[in-house]
Amino acid sequence: MSSVLSRLDTPEARASLYQFTVYLPGAVASVFLGIWLSEHGIPADQIGVVNALPMLGLLLLNMIIGRIADRADDWRTAIIAISLVSALIPLGLYFTSEFWGILLVWALAAMSNGLVPPIIDAATVRMTRRNGTDFGAVRAWATIGYVVGAAGIGGLLTVVGPGAFVTLYLAMTVLRAIVGFMLPRFRAPALETTLADVPGTPAQRPKLRDSLKLWFVLPLVAFALVNSSNAAMGSFGALLWHQQGIPDYFLGPLLGTAAVGEAVLMLIWRRFGGRVTARNMILVACLAGLVRFTVLAFGPPVEALFLLQLLHAFSFGMGYFGVVHFIANWTHESNAAEAQGFANMLNQGVAMVMLILFGWLAEWFGPGAFFSSTVTCSIGIICVFVSLRLRPPKDATRPPVS
Repeated sequence: MSSVLSRLDTPEARASLYQFTVYLPGAVASVFLGIWLSEHGIPADQIGVVNALPMLGLLLLNMIIGRIADRADDWRTAIIAISLVSALIPLGLYFTSEFWGILLVWALAAMSNGLVPPIIDAATVRMTRRNGTDFGAVRAWATIGYVVGAAGIGGLLTVVGPGAFVTLYLAMTVLRAIVGFMLPRFRAPALETTLADVPGTPAQRPKLRDSLKLWFVLPLVAFALVNSSNAAMGSFGALLWHQQGIPDYFLGPLLGTAAVGEAVLMLIWRRFGGRVTARNMILVACLAGLVRFTVLAFGPPVEALFLLQLLHAFSFGMGYFGVVHFIANWTHESNAAEAQGFANMLNQGVAMVMLILFGWLAEWFGPGAFFSSTVTCSIGIICVFVSLRLRPPKDATRPPVS
C-alpha cells in the first residue's frame, strides 16, 4: 500500500491526475453544447459565432497570460488561479437563455477554459525533460479524461437530455479546480546565488521574438490550419451527425473513439517517436486531416465514422506532439509558456475564422462544409515543406528535434 501511495506522490503522477481533468469540460461541451444551443433556438451560423468569439479572446490573451505565468515563481500558481476562475464563470449560464447573454457568458467560460492547456503542457514537458520521464505518458491522461467526458459523461445525453449541459460542464470545471491544488512544482528549485556566482554583466533574458523566424513559424501555422478543422469537428460534429439521423447514443462514443486513438498514440509514442522529427509529425497530421475531413464531407455511414475518428490520433495527437516538442527544442525555458501561448494564439486565430466560416457553410451544405478542411490541410502541407526547405531538420533523436 505504501508503494502505491509513493508512486501517486511523484510529480508525474500528480501532473497526470490534473491532466485527466483538463479536457473534461471541453468534452462535455463537444457532445452537449451544439444541441443545447439548437434547442434554445440558435441556428448553426450563430452557433459558429458562439464557438468563435472565445477564440478571439484567447487570441488576445494567450501570450499575455503565458508571459505572466513565466514570470511567476512556478507555473503551478497560474494554473490554479485560472482553474478557479474557470469554475466560477459558468454559473452565469443558469441565468440567461437568449443569444446575446449566452454568447457573452459562454465566451468568458470558454476563454478561461482555453487558457489552461498551453500552460500545463509547457510546464509538463519541461518537468519531464528535466526528470528524464515520458511527457507522452503524462499528457495521455488528458486524452483519457476526454474519453471519459465524451463517451462516459456524454453518453448521458440520451438519459438526462441536453438541458443538463450547464450542470455537467460546471461540475467538471469545479473538479479540475480542486485537483489543481495537488499539482507539483514544475520548475527546478532555484539555486541560491553567492557572490562568486554574480557575473560582471547581467545575462540578457532570451526573448521569444528572437525565435520567430519564418522557418519556425510555418510549422506552427500548418498545425493551426489542420487543428482548425479539429475545432470545427468538436463544435459541429455531434450536431451534424444528429441532423444526419445518427442515433444520439452513438454521439458520445464517436467523439470518445477519436480520443482513444489519440491516447494510445501518446502512451506508445516513446517506443518509436525518437525516429520522427517534430516537423514530420506535423506533416503527418496535415496528411491525416486531409484524408479524414475530405471523407467526412461525403456524410459517410456510422461504421465509417468510427474509422475516420481514429485518424484524430494523427490529425491532432501527433501534430500536437510535434508542436510541443518543436517549441521546447527551439525556445528557452524562461519563455516556455509564452511560446506555447504563441502557438495557441495561432490555433485560436485560425480556428475562430474557420468556425465562423464553417457555421455558415454547415447551414447551407451540411457535412459538405468539411471540404473547407480539404483546402486548409493542403495549405498546411505546403507550409511544412517550405519550412523544411528553409531549415533542414537535424538527425532525429529522442525527443524529436525539429
